[in-house]
Amino acid sequence: SSDAIWLRDHCRCSQCFHEVTKQRLVDTHEVNVCRFIFSSLFLTKARSLFCLVSNDTHSTVLSIDWLRRHSYNPGLDKIAMGFDRFMWGSELAMNIPVVLYEEVMAGDQGLAKWLALIDQYGIAFVRGVPATCEATEALGRRISFIRETHYGAFWDFTANNAHADTAYTGLALQAHTDTTYFTDPIGLQLFHMTEFSGTGGKSLYVDGFHAAAQLQQFHPHHHALLSQVCIPTHSAGDPRVVMAPSPRGFPVLNMDPFTGRLHQVRFNNDDRSVLDARTLVRRDGKAVDVRDFYAALRAWVTLLRDAKNECWIQLEPGLAVIVDNWRVLHGRSAFTGHRRICGSYHGYDDYRSRVRDLCYGTLGRSDI
Repeated sequence: SSDAIWLRDHCRCSQCFHEVTKQRLVDTHEVNVCRFIFSSLFLTKARSLFCLVSNDTHSTVLSIDWLRRHSYNPGLDKIAMGFDRFMWGSELAMNIPVVLYEEVMAGDQGLAKWLALIDQYGIAFVRGVPATCEATEALGRRISFIRETHYGAFWDFTANNAHADTAYTGLALQAHTDTTYFTDPIGLQLFHMTEFSGTGGKSLYVDGFHAAAQLQQFHPHHHALLSQVCIPTHSAGDPRVVMAPSPRGFPVLNMDPFTGRLHQVRFNNDDRSVLDARTLVRRDGKAVDVRDFYAALRAWVTLLRDAKNECWIQLEPGLAVIVDNWRVLHGRSAFTGHRRICGSYHGYDDYRSRVRDLCYGTLGRSDI
C-alpha cells in the first residue's frame, strides 16, 4: 500500500508534471500531510489509476506500470537499466571492442553502438580516424562538449614537460585513473596517437571493476577498507595550481548507495597526499590501523599488476581509444623518440546522459 500523500506528491497529470521539461509542478510545501487520506480509487481503460483524496479537489493520476516500478511499500524488484557489465583482463587485446570512425560520425546509430561498448566494457576503440587533431576533436564532440581543466581543453602534446605531470614525460606510468584530485573526476578520456617514431610506449588498460571483484572475493577485509577510508589527493605541480577535492578525500572503491554496487574507482598512487590521523579513519569515524591500510593497498595494486588483468595494446595513428575513467585504469610503458598524443576529457554526467538517451530507450527516463 502507498500513503495518499506520497501518491499526491507524485501525480503525473499535466497540472503536476510538465510533459515537455519533465519537471515536477507540485508544490510539496502545500501538500498537507494531515488532510490527505484515500477517498476512492478507480482504474481507467488506459490502465491509469485515479486516486481521489478527501478535502482535496485534485485527482491524482498514476499508471499501474509506474506504480509497479516505483512502489516503496512493498519495495519491488527494480527493472534493470542498461547493459550487463563485461569484465575483462589481458584477453581483451585479442578481440578489442571497436567501431568505425565513419559509423560514429554518420549518425546516432553509430554513436549509440560506440556508447554501448563503452557502457559494457568501460573502454572502446575507434578505427579509421584521420590522424589529425581536428578529426579527433570532432570524434569526441559526438559524445559531448569537452571538459576543460587546468591542462586546457582539447590537448595535443609530446613528451615536452609542458605540465608538471609525469604524463608529459617518456617515463612509464603505472595503471591509474585521472583527476583523482577533482571532487568530480573526469568521466571519459579520449586518446589518439597521431605520430610515433621510437620504441616502447605501449598502452596499458586494467578493468578496475574486475580487479575490485577479485579483491572482494579473495580479500573481503581489504575490499571493505578501501571502500571506507577516504584518501586525500592533490595536483600542485603547475604554477598557481593547488588542486584538491572537497571533501578532502574519497575511497579508492566508491559504492552506489542505491544499488550497493561499485560505481567508481579513484586510484593514482602518485597523486596521493599525506596520510595522517585525520585521514586514516573509516567513514564511520573508526580509526584504521596503518598496517591494515598498507596491506589493503598492496593487495589492490598486486591485482592491478597481475599479468592476467593487464591489457597491453600498441596504439597507432588511426586507432583512437576512449576509456571510462570511473572504471578503467590506464598507463603505458616507457618510450624513447617522438610520440604525439591528442585527446580530450568529457564529463561523466554528459556521457551518461547520451547513454540513457540513445541506448536505453524508454528505460532511460523511467526513474525521473
